[in-house]
Amino acid sequence: MLNLRFRRLALACVFALLLPASAALAAPVSGYKVVATFPHSTENYTEGFVYLDGLFWEGTGLNGHSAVVSTQPATGEVLQRRDLPPQYFGEGIVNWGPNLYEWTWQSHICFVYDRFSLRPVKQFTYTGEGWGMARTATEIITSDGTDTLRFRDPATFKETRHIEVHDGAEKIGQLNELEFVKGEIYANVWHSERVARIAPRDGRVLGWIDLTGILPDSEKVDAESVLNGIAYDAKRDRLFVTGKQWPTIFQIKIVPRAAVKPSH
Repeated sequence: MLNLRFRRLALACVFALLLPASAALAAPVSGYKVVATFPHSTENYTEGFVYLDGLFWEGTGLNGHSAVVSTQPATGEVLQRRDLPPQYFGEGIVNWGPNLYEWTWQSHICFVYDRFSLRPVKQFTYTGEGWGMARTATEIITSDGTDTLRFRDPATFKETRHIEVHDGAEKIGQLNELEFVKGEIYANVWHSERVARIAPRDGRVLGWIDLTGILPDSEKVDAESVLNGIAYDAKRDRLFVTGKQWPTIFQIKIVPRAAVKPSH
């Protein structure tokens, strides 16, 4: 009997070793429930998305159409707007103190504005591409379309450290718009309808939020109208998502995937 148990244990160990690491360690997948909806301009090619002081703030992309915009959530009314010169493709935004940062895709310039007037205050330069931005209490977090997230000093915009994002053994690239939610980094993955929940210490994917079908294809402008925009209202624990040129901002609640019911 002991010999049989030993043989079974040995076979189990061999089987476990033969399993791909990604299969053994794949992060759990959650679903969503739509709690509320808000209007969103289909002119906004969303690259950055923030909820702050009762308003939605967006950084929009495309050369000649890039801007920072603040809107009233209930109506979608534009309250403030600052357009970028046409040579710049705007990307992620983040608030820091009285200022708002907006960086650019391939121009290596981060613009800093006074948040209340959108008057330019200063600029930073950096290497590589600019994609998404978020913040902790002490650092700015940025993505560049790879599997690497960089932590930056808000005073200088210089990198202080970085993490490589992975789900088990699988690297997770194409990381785009970001948000910091309850100690985790939430990240859009370009051309995916899943949001990754990432541990800021080591880049491990803690879980996925599957948002498949949240906006019907019939309501998307084109193939580039992808999910890209996560904002969090920490005071009221509300999570918002939207996409590039989507007509709607969705307030969602994360639920077990088995509890998800088709909404369309």
